Amino acid sequence: MGAIYILWLREVKRYARSRAQIVASLGQPLLYLLALGFGLGPVFQKSGNGSYLQFIAPGVIGMTVLFSSIFSGIGLLWDRQFGFLKETLVAPVPRISIVIGKTLGGVTVALIQGTLVVAVCLVAGFRPIHLAGVAPAIVYMVLIALVFAGLGTAIGSKLQDMQGFQLIMNFLVMPIFFLSGALFPLDHLPKALGVITSVDPLSYGIDGLRGSLIGLSHFGLLTDFSVLCAVAVILLGVGSYFFSQLEV
Repeated sequence: MGAIYILWLREVKRYARSRAQIVASLGQPLLYLLALGFGLGPVFQKSGNGSYLQFIAPGVIGMTVLFSSIFSGIGLLWDRQFGFLKETLVAPVPRISIVIGKTLGGVTVALIQGTLVVAVCLVAGFRPIHLAGVAPAIVYMVLIALVFAGLGTAIGSKLQDMQGFQLIMNFLVMPIFFLSGALFPLDHLPKALGVITSVDPLSYGIDGLRGSLIGLSHFGLLTDFSVLCAVAVILLGVGSYFFSQLEV
């Protein structure tokens, strides 16, 4: 438990010390909220779908949690480059404790960033339909963070250097975000696109956030919760296995 706490605390402190990272984490959500939320708002409203800001805000929150949590796993590359990972691996603690500590640290940082974005959304004019939806929304934020922290750990354990990082961004992370329904409704999509969005785990996270906060759900909250739990267990298991195979 001591090793888990130390690694968790290290991840949180590393984030807290980086003011640039805190400010940067708000840049992209602000861009989507202002440029799309207000820019496409009149078009969205004329189509009879209501306020686009209300619709897009849960997607922006989910996007923030996605990027933060998956980067916490890929942060293994930085630890490897600067030698911290080697020091951690030779420590007399089980590797599962290392994975749990780093994962919990990444989830905590993702929740902090997600909460900051929630505050930004509220300032921009977003309003949950009822306060009772806040608690389920936090649960979905945690599940999204767990899913993609596991994915990030698996990727970070397999990559040898930062050269593959841009490929991961362009061909995995960005498609996961754009095909999740964060920016557009999932109803009445072409069949092929509908199939793709249904296998994207972030789709269920965004749908859960949207259902909790504004009462609009495509898959159903129970389905969202079940799928996220199952995928989180699978990806955390895969990430832990790949991490256990790392050589000192």
